[in-house]
Amino acid sequence: MSGRTIRVLLADDEIMIRAGLRLVLETEPDIVVVGEAGDGAAAVAATAALHPDVVLMDVRMPGLDGLAATRRILEEHPAVRVVVLTTFDDDANVHAALRLGASGFLLKVAPPERLVDAIRVAADGGALLDPLVTRRVISAFSTLPEPGRRPRPPALDRLTDREHEVLRMLARGLSNAEIAAELVVGEATVKTHVARVLMKLDLRDRVQAVVFAYEHGLVEPGA
Repeated sequence: MSGRTIRVLLADDEIMIRAGLRLVLETEPDIVVVGEAGDGAAAVAATAALHPDVVLMDVRMPGLDGLAATRRILEEHPAVRVVVLTTFDDDANVHAALRLGASGFLLKVAPPERLVDAIRVAADGGALLDPLVTRRVISAFSTLPEPGRRPRPPALDRLTDREHEVLRMLARGLSNAEIAAELVVGEATVKTHVARVLMKLDLRDRVQAVVFAYEHGLVEPGA
């Protein structure tokens, strides 16, 4: 833990779900729940009023849904991180949330420790996907039609050969430790490469790097 206190807003239309999340999070010394919202519009308003570091966002809520609320929050408060938490793991919601810039996507059946990890990772500027969701995302993006024929983004020309290699490894779902082992370098070196890739491609985090790589045909299906 970094010593900071992470401010979290809970957005879910089920009171019992919010109560359960609060119970889990309030046992952590570095996390404080600053508020709750029962729908997307309330989540947007509460974000503006309470300035959370991380919003735990349900997808399906009455009125303004979680995806629309995520879009509004990230447009109006780009420093806020959104972790999508839902019982629904359909690909459309996953892809939409990631393209919007969500910093994580967890199923509500995930163990409490994974939820806590996701909040800490998001607050630290990273991203975390439930392993089940990661496999679905990689599988879906790797079957996009004729990826090699898509226009090459000019930003790719700014990457070094090693950074291209690291980007492809990110797209395969490898962790920093796994990338370090394959490249036979230290994890600190990998972190530096990842940071440069994200900066040069103007991406928020490694999750968006996965989306970028598959959408532009940088990784072959099943690679």
